[in-house]
Amino acid sequence: MGVESSDADAIESEGGDLLGAPIERREDRALVTGDAEYTDDIKHPGTVHVAFRRSRYAHARIEGIDTSDAEARADVLAVYTAADVDESDAPGTLQAANPPCATAPDRPMLAGETVRYQGEPIAAVVATDRYAAHDASEAISIDYDRLDAVTDLADARVEDAPTIHEDCPTNVGIDWSVGDPAATDEAFEKASHITELDLVNNRVIPAAMEPRAAVARYRGSTGDLTVELTTQNPHNHRDRLAASLGVRPGKIRVRAPSVGGGFGSKIHQYAAETVTAWAAMELERPLKWQATRTEGFLATSHGRDHRTHAELALDDDGTILGLRADSQVGLGGYLSTAQATVASDSYGEMLCGQYDVPALHAEVTGVFTNTAPVDAYRGAGRPEACYVIERLVDRAARELAIDPTELRRRNFIPTEAFPYEVPTGHVYDSGDYRKSLDEALDILDYDALRERQEELRGEDRYLGIGFSCYVEACGVAPGLFESGLVRFTPSGGVVVQAGTHSHGQGHETSYAQIAASRLGVPYDDVEVVQGDTGEVPEGSGTYGSRSGPVGGSAVSRSAEKAVEQARIIAAHRFEAAAEDVEFGDGEFSIAGAPERSIGIQEIARDAYSAQDLPDDAEPGIEATTFFDPENYTFPFGTHVAVVEVDPESGEITFERYVAVDDVGERINPKIVEGQIHGGIAQGIGQALYEQAEYDDNGQLITGSLQDYVMPSAQHIPRMETAATVTPSPHNPLGVKGAGEAGTIASPPAVVNAVCDALAPFGVDHVDMPLTPEKIWRAVREAE
Repeated sequence: MGVESSDADAIESEGGDLLGAPIERREDRALVTGDAEYTDDIKHPGTVHVAFRRSRYAHARIEGIDTSDAEARADVLAVYTAADVDESDAPGTLQAANPPCATAPDRPMLAGETVRYQGEPIAAVVATDRYAAHDASEAISIDYDRLDAVTDLADARVEDAPTIHEDCPTNVGIDWSVGDPAATDEAFEKASHITELDLVNNRVIPAAMEPRAAVARYRGSTGDLTVELTTQNPHNHRDRLAASLGVRPGKIRVRAPSVGGGFGSKIHQYAAETVTAWAAMELERPLKWQATRTEGFLATSHGRDHRTHAELALDDDGTILGLRADSQVGLGGYLSTAQATVASDSYGEMLCGQYDVPALHAEVTGVFTNTAPVDAYRGAGRPEACYVIERLVDRAARELAIDPTELRRRNFIPTEAFPYEVPTGHVYDSGDYRKSLDEALDILDYDALRERQEELRGEDRYLGIGFSCYVEACGVAPGLFESGLVRFTPSGGVVVQAGTHSHGQGHETSYAQIAASRLGVPYDDVEVVQGDTGEVPEGSGTYGSRSGPVGGSAVSRSAEKAVEQARIIAAHRFEAAAEDVEFGDGEFSIAGAPERSIGIQEIARDAYSAQDLPDDAEPGIEATTFFDPENYTFPFGTHVAVVEVDPESGEITFERYVAVDDVGERINPKIVEGQIHGGIAQGIGQALYEQAEYDDNGQLITGSLQDYVMPSAQHIPRMETAATVTPSPHNPLGVKGAGEAGTIASPPAVVNAVCDALAPFGVDHVDMPLTPEKIWRAVREAE
């Protein structure tokens, strides 16, 4: 019996339900002991290595490429450029979602004519080892005709700005709006007070523990391609690879081994993995590519990058009448896989937050610049929306001299109003927003904390209390299914096959809990299989906090179907009608005669013997569900940051951080708490430390961990977490999703706290990241 099973054993022995139990994650043992297999650990016989020559410039025409010196090296097997891709049968372009609001110019696997950001791949070198491949890539000579670069969103939209794509002469790649402009204008005309803010949601760089990597093998005799890579969504990667390479999806197998974090950045299709697969087909031998950290900073999709002018209209008692927002959103050099949706729907449709906003109009303009492409990063649009509304509400409270908690209470969507449709079109499923706020205030002892704040100001110490009342949309629906299969083995064990993929979320544990609870079998008897299109035929992947509400629901439904299959066999054994057979705690019995029972695992073993089965029953017990919920789920909560700010140095010190989250029913509270902690840490990183910066020539200044500041353990406060539970009606588990809540809620909580601390100096806003220098300058300018 494994160490990780001890919690489950204790719960099962006491007759408790595993669903909702805080048991240890079963996957952690392999991760912490080094037994887990990551992509770079994979070693197939005859594997050779790929390295890329990337553009040194942000914007240039390629006048010529001389690969002769690289090809002349004894340890080099091949050098490929765009010309080689063009001569093959592959379409040679990456795939991106392209809704009507967006324009997606072609994005080549290898740049052949023009480079549009520093780090764009131009050539690929295949050599006997990775170091030889990197050395040979430096031997490639490229003749550039440098072009003017533009990195600032506003500069990219002026009339004489450099044109990045000929089919987007104004550099606008997304033009989207939501809401009713006339009704919103009318609301503003009636307003007694209007709060305005110009907000920057800073560009950040994902830096997962494991950089991106891929291993590709091709069998020419059958035309089968196997790609093992760092992915959050193997099936989507399979389909995008098929489109880029001109291969039927059924001929491609994508497998994700252990993945060291994703945070959205491993959803997207990239050139390096695609070229690695293409080159494996060309050479018909295994190829491996492992990104360096520098490559990750240059060419893995960045996140956020919003510039927003926002206005909130209120009447004289603080009731919200309307909201307007005009956002410029960075796209980088190309439209990446999901950015069109992230920048529009995921952002704009959540701008109302927890509030009853009668009228809203928001416009989004996506702008191409000579920077790395931007795409989904943990929260993917919802953190940006939460930042806008929570900063507006906090600023309005200060301007109206109303306590920020009271202004929020006055405008919360009433609990009895759910399901509630907001002006952006979303229908929130369920909520009790006052309850989570009140819980947070009780934990803080809020009145006493405000009194202490006043006392400290008399001592020239500046305490700030910042609130963030967030709501997010998870489990994209309808139209994005997830698959879940539950199968009993001949020995009575259970195999769960899931179309999602875990890269830190704990699916092996939580899915096993769901199946064990629904089937009444021991937790240790459940095996979870995921991340392999060769074993799980279809799936949509892990992102948008969808695994619990959608993937977990698919597993739950399949387990229930398996019980019904077993019930028919049990009824046959009992010589009773199926409707007279009851099921509970893994046992079938006849209604009114519980002493006569048969375990479901015994039924499963008999089912495979194919003896004494009902006439209409097939051997075995197996069920599959493609779960497509009717709507999103909408987790919510209240986060509170308490900080002390030194106006002389600009230093910010956390005193407390309280998080009360409502993610619906919790499959495993310990996993939920871990997700909340990690999300808060990332949000604090954005609020205080992280900023991707380019110079005027498009060179990434923050291109390594020496220059890009990320928080370490010493920078993260101890978190006080609590939960309320408001089940979602849109799935059988009642869960809402938890993976991104902390990242959504924490930036506005921190910024609001700092602004509250600096209120005596007249500082009402500072853009993220709130570095000591920014704080110091803000105080000096206000004085």
